[in-house]
Amino acid sequence: MKLERLISIIFKLLNNEILSASSLAEEFQVSSRTIYRDIEAICAAGIPVISYHGTNGGFGIIKGYKFDRSLLGSFDISNLITVLSSLSSIFEDKEVEHTIERLKSLDTSDHNRTLMVNLESHKTEPNSLMDLRKAIHEKSVIRFDYVSYKNEFTSRELEPIYLHYKFHNWYLYGYCRERHNYREFRVSRMINITLTQEKFLQNHEIKVDSPYSNCNLDGFEDVVIWVNPNSLAGVLDQFQNSSRVMNSDGSMTFTISVYQPLNAGWFKSILLSFGSGVKIIKPVELQSILVNEAKKLIKVYEDV
Repeated sequence: MKLERLISIIFKLLNNEILSASSLAEEFQVSSRTIYRDIEAICAAGIPVISYHGTNGGFGIIKGYKFDRSLLGSFDISNLITVLSSLSSIFEDKEVEHTIERLKSLDTSDHNRTLMVNLESHKTEPNSLMDLRKAIHEKSVIRFDYVSYKNEFTSRELEPIYLHYKFHNWYLYGYCRERHNYREFRVSRMINITLTQEKFLQNHEIKVDSPYSNCNLDGFEDVVIWVNPNSLAGVLDQFQNSSRVMNSDGSMTFTISVYQPLNAGWFKSILLSFGSGVKIIKPVELQSILVNEAKKLIKVYEDV
């Protein structure tokens, strides 16, 4: 649309000293004559665009012209740019890139960035995220196979509503036609994702629950583990919010609050990944569970 192009040109001029008509025409896929008409329209709106002649000539906005920045402080703008830049790198979203351009024109601070954000995950294929976001925008029904945390394999048909990044993973929330209810799916466990031609008409209500909204808080128990000095970095990465005590030999004792730890497969997997670097102090029942898991692992390699 012409209005969107005009706005984008204004912010590009604010972020650059000089831009040629040919470069603008190439970017917006229009003729140079159209760009000249756009510049005339921008000038008519009261924005002081001036032209520069010569080999490196083009258009620029007169120095000293500024928008009102009173609504956002410089640190607010800088932080927004940082977060949006990370999103843009994942989704290759032109709308987000244009928003970043606009925000940069408002950021005149000369301080260094104090916040860096990277939302990319090695567990999720970037193309999957872009396809899912496209389905959300276009209200396209999707089909996929799913592996649950219990390793159950099912096929689903979903009306996708939003993507959610939490616990270092991407999740998709939507209306599941098989379950006739709203469900959340971990994107890394979604297989054979297909965007269908079918569009859903229902405007679903977006409801964001607490991570533990479906949990009985009485089910949380303290798990105490001893950690070898050589395994501290990995355990701190996994359980940085737990309480811990440094021991005289350089080891540490962690107390971790876990929901139903005897049934938490994810928790067992993490503990086993540290091998002999971690020892469970309590609950004692969890010791037996891990011993049995270790025996199963040994049995797998008996013939090696």
